[in-house]
Amino acid sequence: MAAGTAIQVQGVSKRYRLGQGPYLTLRESLSRLVHKGSVSKEEVWALRDLSFDVDEGEVLGVIGLNGAGKSTLLKILSRITEPTAGRSRTRGRVGALLEVGTGFHPELTGRENIFLNGVILGLRRSEVTRRLDEIVAFAGVEQFLDTPIKRYSSGMYLRLAFAVAAHVDPDIVIVDEVLAVGDVQFRQRCLGRMSEFAREGRTVVLVSHDLGSINQICERALWLEGGRLRLDGPSAAVVDAYVRDAVPRGAVSTFDPEPNKPIQLLSAAVSAADSDANDVLRRDRPFAVELRFVVRERIPGLSVAFILETSQGVRVLDEDWGPDMGGELLPAALPQAYSARLVVPPVLAPGDYVLVGWVGTQAGAIVQREVLAFSLLPGPVDTSEAVQRNRVVQPGVRWEVEEIEALDVTEPAADSHA
Repeated sequence: MAAGTAIQVQGVSKRYRLGQGPYLTLRESLSRLVHKGSVSKEEVWALRDLSFDVDEGEVLGVIGLNGAGKSTLLKILSRITEPTAGRSRTRGRVGALLEVGTGFHPELTGRENIFLNGVILGLRRSEVTRRLDEIVAFAGVEQFLDTPIKRYSSGMYLRLAFAVAAHVDPDIVIVDEVLAVGDVQFRQRCLGRMSEFAREGRTVVLVSHDLGSINQICERALWLEGGRLRLDGPSAAVVDAYVRDAVPRGAVSTFDPEPNKPIQLLSAAVSAADSDANDVLRRDRPFAVELRFVVRERIPGLSVAFILETSQGVRVLDEDWGPDMGGELLPAALPQAYSARLVVPPVLAPGDYVLVGWVGTQAGAIVQREVLAFSLLPGPVDTSEAVQRNRVVQPGVRWEVEEIEALDVTEPAADSHA
């Protein structure tokens, strides 16, 4: 590796064999020998011939549709799995935030789990003791520090897990979608922590569907498609190309069957909300977004959400429906199909937008993907100058300009000290 290079990936490929686990019992091994014809030999290449370098102190974002190979790449960089071909090298201590909460024990208290998880992530006990107050303050669980975490809410559990992982202080930080958990305030704290890493000169690799976060804290981005590197360049340019080319554009998008998934997306649609309106979406009219999906397992606390982002990843809408809104997605019989529909009022400015579909619980997303890209056209009274203004909202404001009694501007004001 050249001096100043933190990560070097050369011709990395990763192959998985479907239907073949890494550990077999004696009975399973004998059965495979007897019934060779019934064993699946289908191969899936999660990554193919991937090469790139990351400099020390660089913040790199990784984007792509589900199944593009993003998580597989991070597992290779974290030494959790080895590539089938090629070579991956890193310089310095690596801290991976891939599975939030790995190593936590429900019967232990928050304090005990901080020490346990800190040691698992590579800290000495003395280092955990020195950082304890900072970790607890970051997670906001001071009152429950000596309570077994099996009594924690999902949000408290996730905050504590991320707080521990975020204070390992490695040379290379690898983050996979953990910024999608927790409430808005905690998500901003997580982003702030990632920005601190960048300012401190640490190398950061971040995978996220939140394109706004990629643009906010990453100066460079990789776009993976089908396990291959589609584009490498400045974040703004890569995100824009990804939205224009990878996200389905139009009024309706349908998805391939995934019968083995607990939740499967069927389709997404965007349309004018008024029944008498045509298919053209204009910024001065409300429009509706719809997501259809199938639930195959009973998952308590299940919610569905719509996220709207501009083509540069600026989030302009984030609304969810579920237990917190008095709703429940717990069907009596399975599988059960649902249609979730939301009407957006005419407040957005003309431009290109991306619709993100989200189905999950407080513990995180089960399904999250960019499902549709669409454009809002200007209204009939919008001028070309108004359309070109740099804004993301354009509410229907009402101007009032009227003549008032003329003032004698030649006389000084009454309270003047001149």
